[in-house]
Amino acid sequence: MADETQSPDLPDRLSLDPGSPHFSEDVLKRGVGIRFNGSEKTNVEEYCVSEGWIRVSAGRSRDRYGNPMTIKLKGKVEPFVEPKYGYGQDEAGAESEG
Repeated sequence: MADETQSPDLPDRLSLDPGSPHFSEDVLKRGVGIRFNGSEKTNVEEYCVSEGWIRVSAGRSRDRYGNPMTIKLKGKVEPFVEPKYGYGQDEAGAESEG
């Protein structure tokens, strides 16, 4: 069932940190959204579908290198491409928004 909602070209694991080996600028430019346990999350720093976890920022806290402090949450992870960035949007949908 996760395969139906997940776009086939989204990776199993993705990170926002450019220093991470799981960082992919091309994928992030398309606008990736995350549904975690049925609710949409906007503060996800990293996710892994196969292991079932996300990392979310812990408020405004920073580590000694200036990176956001994160908390690992476990549950059902469903990445998707946000329609407003063009993947799931047709021409009729673009006209009705504006």
